[in-house]
Amino acid sequence: MANVSQYPNLFKPGALSGLNLTNRLILAPMTRTSAEADGRPTERMRDYYRDFARGGFSLLISEGIYTDERFSQGYDYQPGLANLAQQEAWQPIVESVQTEGAKFVAQLMHGGAQTQGNRFVEDTAAPSAVAPKGEMLGFYGGEGPYPTPRPMSEADIQEAIAGFAAAAQRAQAAGFDGVELHGANGYLIDQFISEYFNHRDDAWGGSLERRLAFPIAVIRAVRKAVGSDFLVGMRLSQIKVTDSNYRWAGREEAAIIMTTLEAEGLDYLHFSELDALTPAVEGTEKSLSALASELIDIPVIANGELGDPQAAETIIAQGAADFVAIGKAALANHDWPYRVRNNRSLATLDFAMLMPRANLSNEDAWREQHDVSATLDVTR
Repeated sequence: MANVSQYPNLFKPGALSGLNLTNRLILAPMTRTSAEADGRPTERMRDYYRDFARGGFSLLISEGIYTDERFSQGYDYQPGLANLAQQEAWQPIVESVQTEGAKFVAQLMHGGAQTQGNRFVEDTAAPSAVAPKGEMLGFYGGEGPYPTPRPMSEADIQEAIAGFAAAAQRAQAAGFDGVELHGANGYLIDQFISEYFNHRDDAWGGSLERRLAFPIAVIRAVRKAVGSDFLVGMRLSQIKVTDSNYRWAGREEAAIIMTTLEAEGLDYLHFSELDALTPAVEGTEKSLSALASELIDIPVIANGELGDPQAAETIIAQGAADFVAIGKAALANHDWPYRVRNNRSLATLDFAMLMPRANLSNEDAWREQHDVSATLDVTR
């Protein structure tokens, strides 16, 4: 029996700019390090993404895709959109998702200081010579502390901006419905925004307004490359991959970041939080998505512990988000929307599925060992 009446907000249609969506359920971007060594996505990745589309998500956001053949690659076996071969390998994956009735957005990412696997260069580059806190991520192939990056030159910065624009054009040519600029979790765009990473005293650092110069330049370059009708969003967070305690300087700083980026013509903002229903902005009782919903007019996507359907329903019902992005719960249930809509039980994610590497081969091996399917035997 359909369960739409219990979760009316999750299953009502919505839109991101001109992109019409059948529900408010989005697949969150998740690093899977399962591409070929040269960055071409694989047939197994096609099946992986098709599962989520077939399972009822109206929009999929890809894992982070590197943008150039210099400093952007963050992980071994990460997919890219840095050349024609990678673009062409994405095309059948995009087509398979769209054939199932879902839309597909490419998340464009530059690792910056958090790079831990790059086949093009040996060193890392970032706004300043500041290493990320903590150690590299073992389940993505890292080991030991992050190296200290070299500060980016003006030429490096312009090269990175151009890389985002060129990758966005390739995403458009591959058939993607839009791009999401990864400005969250401590990657390069976030590094320029962050006082921890950005110690520059030139036009790219110092005041908050100058720390926003790099994301603004990326947005403008991408928009110029893809035109006004192509979806362009950005993901933001306070937390970093290895620092869950980092916070912006209260409501005023959060408001400046949100409204400044909105003014550059983004079609949505997507907020990654530890728990999207918990206050996270210092000096307020608001989560990032709740504060954004008060301050900006473009759609807001919330992410963070929303795998419980009641939590996902609540955040939309409260007006604290327009859409929800499901991550860990979707890994356990590739057909999460179908299960929720039809009163089917939801599996709990066993993190052993992501060990020793969080890739599709280990997920497949875990599912075979435990005789657990990613989806129920259904079609949309």
